[in-house]
Amino acid sequence: MRRTLAKRLLWSSVLVSSLLMTGTASRGDPVAQTPIYLNQGAAWTEATRADFYTRDQGAQMIPLPWLKALTTAEGQPFLGDGLTRYGYLPNPDVDNGLPVGFTASGPTGNEMAGMTCAACHTRQITVDNRDYRVDGGPALVDFQALLGDLSAAVGRVLVSDASFKPFATAVLGSGTAPPDVAALKQAVQLWYQREGTMTDRALPKDRPWGLGRLDAVSMIFNRVTGLDLGPPPTYLIADNIRVADAPVRYPFLWNAPVQDKTQWPGFADNGSDLLGLARNLGEVYGVFGTFRPTKQWWHIGGINFLTDNSANFDGLNRLEGLIKKIGAPKWPWAVDLPLAQRGSVVFSAAAPGGSCASCHGQTPGKKRFFEQKTWATPILDVGTDSREYAILGRDAKAGVLQGASIPFLMKPIAPKQSAFSLLGFSVAGSIVQNYTTLRSPVALGAAPGVAPRALRKAALPPSQAELKGAFNFAATIPPTTEYKYESRVLYGIWAAAPYLHNGSVASLADLLEPDDKRATTFAVGRYYDTKTVGLAADQRESQHVRKTTGCGPGRNSGDSRCGHNFGTMLDPADKLALLEYLKTL
Repeated sequence: MRRTLAKRLLWSSVLVSSLLMTGTASRGDPVAQTPIYLNQGAAWTEATRADFYTRDQGAQMIPLPWLKALTTAEGQPFLGDGLTRYGYLPNPDVDNGLPVGFTASGPTGNEMAGMTCAACHTRQITVDNRDYRVDGGPALVDFQALLGDLSAAVGRVLVSDASFKPFATAVLGSGTAPPDVAALKQAVQLWYQREGTMTDRALPKDRPWGLGRLDAVSMIFNRVTGLDLGPPPTYLIADNIRVADAPVRYPFLWNAPVQDKTQWPGFADNGSDLLGLARNLGEVYGVFGTFRPTKQWWHIGGINFLTDNSANFDGLNRLEGLIKKIGAPKWPWAVDLPLAQRGSVVFSAAAPGGSCASCHGQTPGKKRFFEQKTWATPILDVGTDSREYAILGRDAKAGVLQGASIPFLMKPIAPKQSAFSLLGFSVAGSIVQNYTTLRSPVALGAAPGVAPRALRKAALPPSQAELKGAFNFAATIPPTTEYKYESRVLYGIWAAAPYLHNGSVASLADLLEPDDKRATTFAVGRYYDTKTVGLAADQRESQHVRKTTGCGPGRNSGDSRCGHNFGTMLDPADKLALLEYLKTL
């Protein structure tokens, strides 16, 4: 324990020095001091936290030696500040310079840098100059800036032989044979062709996501259909990559495994280990997982989903187990208990449109396979931003998946299909192949001459029927006049600002104001206001400002602050009581 503490203190002092020297403190508003770890239940320990921060799920962002050799536009080491300029949090328990939630997998000297859940779901807030860690909380990171800067850094290496030489020396060492240098250059060019195409086509230039948001659904669609289904060696289908212009805030993870629906629009069944795997595998494919399916008739659906697939199924299952252990964070400051008691009455009291508890209370949901119990997750249109529904209807060229099918799960894939269906097919097919013995005709004991159709109709385990609901496109087919999003149980909601699915409301106090009275702009950063229960108005170092739009046409901007006008008519005393109660959840 002493060694760990000493290491943390040393890391903090190094980080402070780095920030002072490089001037990066304002970019992502990083945290420099050792945080206070909040009480998140007896099952959430130092060991589970450390595992959560580094557990590999199979994401392969870029070779780690390349990342260490890259430089910023100012000529500083790209990894010099541990990516804290983007808001990522330092991890003193690793010695590779990567922050919390970033992984290094593979043989020593040739590791791949990747990401895991904790990169996007670890939060730090500051009150009275003290930092508090919220594990599983929505991260305040600028993922778009990281993607754009990383692609630009690789592009600078490829400008000329002169710019490539120091990079090659840093990666391979001096005196490396010319053929090896040429092979490295070819690999870097291929990476840049793929990732540069992604950043150029997908990242919005006029309304960037900003701190604490990303368009996760678009980016998953883009990576699976745009980077994975085309012909080798690039596997690109560039026309499938569309602008990711429906940003949402990162959700909190505690209690996520027991929701009976998940994803912001609620299109995914949830609440069992298999459905959790489907949810997490789609996420891996969206954050740098290698996925290159090929046509092979003897596999289910006529596709080998695991030909070149980096998904770490064991790691994904272990991460889901860790997430089950993350408890909602306990409010670490004083609470006015009599006022909170009054607030609990307000929370449950009948009101126009229903009580708070009717949508956000803990009630039984659907039972899953093996009678796993869930919590009901109402999916409702409460007038909030509609932009995510605009992207759910996007279609894409099917590429290598054209004509494939999975009996009892997926019909044959058309030449052009909804991106949603292609993602669902890719995830379901990967899981089915990974958990059945249908690896080859030999594995089935098939004699020569057995028809491929007979092999592909082999029975699936009963539990895998649940995969039908993992990507329930029928529930979200645009066009629609209803824009429904999930309503979660509010344990720990105090630590999840800003609010609404697109992060357009700074605090719970603001959310209790009518939408035409809410702030049109507000600063985004780590400083927290215990009175308004959300982001503080003064974010000091942060340069991030969220600009929101109104209702009407503005509802489809991705930045609308409208909707969820519940509790807005309460008298001020009841609002204060309700806020005090929400601190205790």
